[in-house]
Amino acid sequence: MPMLEEENTKKLKYYKLMEELKEQIVSGKLQAGDKLPSENELSRAYGVSRQTVRKALLILENAGYIYAEHGRGTFCSELVRHTRTSKNIAVVTTYLSDYIFPRVIQGIDHVMTEAGYSILLKNTKNSRRLEARCLEELLKKDIDGLIIEPSKSQIYCRHMNLYQKLDEFQIPYVFIQGCFRQMEDKPQILMDDCKGGYLITKYLIGLGHREILGVFKADDTQGQNRHKGYVRALQEAGLSYDPDHVVWFYTEDRAIHPYERIRQMAEAGERMDAVVCYNDQIAVEVIRALTEAGRSVPDDVSVTGYDNSFIAESSAVKLTTIAHPQEKLGEMAAEMLLSLMRDGQPAGGNDRILIEPELVIRDSCKSRKNNL
Repeated sequence: MPMLEEENTKKLKYYKLMEELKEQIVSGKLQAGDKLPSENELSRAYGVSRQTVRKALLILENAGYIYAEHGRGTFCSELVRHTRTSKNIAVVTTYLSDYIFPRVIQGIDHVMTEAGYSILLKNTKNSRRLEARCLEELLKKDIDGLIIEPSKSQIYCRHMNLYQKLDEFQIPYVFIQGCFRQMEDKPQILMDDCKGGYLITKYLIGLGHREILGVFKADDTQGQNRHKGYVRALQEAGLSYDPDHVVWFYTEDRAIHPYERIRQMAEAGERMDAVVCYNDQIAVEVIRALTEAGRSVPDDVSVTGYDNSFIAESSAVKLTTIAHPQEKLGEMAAEMLLSLMRDGQPAGGNDRILIEPELVIRDSCKSRKNNL
């Protein structure tokens, strides 16, 4: 019995020391990168043996609070930054000035401000290299959560290790607008872009269009899914899918390639009575290309956009498009992140939400039924 009491006393000593050191770390008295006192110093300061000190430090190291460097000593790890609530979240977007994101950020800000959080904004310019740099910087800051639109989400993510670090530090994150294939099981809020591409192509088919071109972005999941919907609508209507009727573009050539290719096709006499565009910006460029090639919109060719941005209403020809509830998407992403930070899971357990698309009809399309 005395031997058992002695073992419990030893256990209590190293456990009490571990708890005391952990409290200094969690409270912020010891910061990430700070060097801990040596084993001898801790032994003298707390009146315990070096063996007791080693046991306490081993528990903290296994839990990720500290790490040892041979010949240098023991230090507080980056995990320290994320063991206490900072009331800060980060939002990473592909473009801050894009016509979509100001409203998305407005929705996020509305929810987060009411919940008492501040927002740190980052912008990747749709570069995977800059996205990795943003994540590296954020891992060194005090944030409780992250909302991110991935850069070039259709392409394989080569910085998975940084997302794994977020998981390791227990920093929840929500994807918006797209998601890397390797992380399709992660929380995400997306437009149902496949259905959106389907709806707008089906609308054109219903107006009697048969020679329908498509212009889509190749390096993000939105473009790929909108293309899938376009193909589905054609096949459902018994119209053949022609790969030569699809113009693909990338982030780097988005300002030039769609315009140039559509103009070339129009000037070469390519048969077309409608063009389904990736978004409203591209639709405006397509209309410019067709007009300069001598084709009138919508009299000769119908053109559709996507996103229902201010461009759709302010362009010379008001665009038929798909509504994108930007502010609502931001609010939903913020609410999901709050649930993850508070409860460890989204409200209702649904971690993948698809927002239903809605067709908005304006002046850029014209019936071709008399031509059938």
